[in-house]
Amino acid sequence: MNSENQKIEINRRRFLQTTAAAGIYLGVFGMPNLFGNVLSDKNATGIPDVKLNNGLKMPMLGFGTYGLRGDVCQESVATALTEGYRLVDTAKIYGNEEAVGKGIKQSGVNRKELFVTSKLWVDDAGYENTKKGFEETLTKLGLDYLDLYLIHRPRGDVKGSWKAMEELYKAGKIKAIGISNFDSKQMADLLSYAEVKPAVNQIETHAFYQEIQAYNELKQHHIQMEAWAPFAEGRNGLFTNEVLAKIAKKHNKTVAQVNLRWHFQRGIVAIPRSSQKAHIVENLNIFDFKLDHDEMSAIEKLDLNKTQFPEWS
Repeated sequence: MNSENQKIEINRRRFLQTTAAAGIYLGVFGMPNLFGNVLSDKNATGIPDVKLNNGLKMPMLGFGTYGLRGDVCQESVATALTEGYRLVDTAKIYGNEEAVGKGIKQSGVNRKELFVTSKLWVDDAGYENTKKGFEETLTKLGLDYLDLYLIHRPRGDVKGSWKAMEELYKAGKIKAIGISNFDSKQMADLLSYAEVKPAVNQIETHAFYQEIQAYNELKQHHIQMEAWAPFAEGRNGLFTNEVLAKIAKKHNKTVAQVNLRWHFQRGIVAIPRSSQKAHIVENLNIFDFKLDHDEMSAIEKLDLNKTQFPEWS
């Protein structure tokens, strides 16, 4: 970890220690108006569910695992599930599906209570490769089915991949299928031939890149928007941003919690990642306060309309 990231972690930790964020209150305060979908009752752990366009319930807050490997990944997943998360997100390219599966098993949480997502990588694009890649993912995770399977990037034979995923969906091996990192044109192309509409599009979304066009288009198509890197991984000084820090201080919350609450009030599923229990717990504690109109507007003005991850473009 470089010195800048160390400072970010220290700032977050100090703020957590000096606020009331240590305890989890999972009552839902101020329900958002979602993407035309029905916001369901809270699940057993208190995290609200959104109903996807095929009727499947998906937690509005989940646990991301990008960058977590081996024992650290296993322990982090087990901790997250024990603390109350029910949505876990992974991908073949993360190289941690086995560790995620072990973490799920270690947690002891009933599989039926979980919502597990993984993603098809570019190397497995195409009809036959997709079916093979999917089975490899199931084996690594040690599961019999996935709740959500996404095409990770719109590369290669997307049409063949989608056909295979539709068949797996219809066979009950996947409860919902979707896409990730698809722009408007790529999504429109898929919709032109898809028999099953994508349930989710997981894209880069955070205060500095709010994806307003995608937000509106996904809402129009009743496709759930999901944010990867909801904190922009701390880039552009997100955790020390003056606007976010001022709002956080007002609510006796952390900048991380304000960001997650902002996503929630926009109706966006977010999947923050951490290997530290304090942050894992902190990120759950976003349902006992509400950002008002002025605060939402102030965060809206932070939008740079520019990716913070040019290496992914």
